[in-house]
Amino acid sequence: MLQISPQSKILLAIQPIDLRKGIDSIAALCRQTLEQDPMSGVLFVFRNRLKTALRILCYDGQGFWLCIKRLSSGRFKWWPTGSHLIDMVGHKELYTLIYNGNPASAKFGSDWKPLLP
Repeated sequence: MLQISPQSKILLAIQPIDLRKGIDSIAALCRQTLEQDPMSGVLFVFRNRLKTALRILCYDGQGFWLCIKRLSSGRFKWWPTGSHLIDMVGHKELYTLIYNGNPASAKFGSDWKPLLP
């Protein structure tokens, strides 16, 4: 099972990719274009040109996971922009993005809760 925790390192690819690519092609893209190791345990998040689908690539120590989210209608409302190739986000931002929210305007609580006396 793929788990996304506060300690997870999550990288969003700024530029869209052809989502017909499989695991090997996306892993090669991570190595060559993003200059990242796809076997490092990092979650790599990609979107298509139309902003209607996401793919998440992750290596869990035994093999790759390739998760797909395609919207039944509409487009993803938010995606980072800029001249850089990747953007790092936290787990809460990724969950917000997956549910088609805008992590840039969302208000999140603290990851840590104080212990009761």
